Amino acid sequence: MRAIARLKSFFVCESGVVSVDWVVLTAAMVGVGLAVTNTVAAGLEDLSNEIRIQLERDHIVEELN
Repeated sequence: MRAIARLKSFFVCESGVVSVDWVVLTAAMVGVGLAVTNTVAAGLEDLSNEIRIQLERDHIVEELN
């Protein structure tokens, strides 16, 4: 009888629901962050290569006075 009451109490209790919500929201944010990083990384690599090429092309040596 006591075990049945504990099982009913366990299934009705909602104290862990908030933790589960936070875990799901955190996992979603990590997924969005990874997707954004993956998308932006290719563009940043192209841009950094263009900057490097331009800097190599326009290399200026200053004279020491």
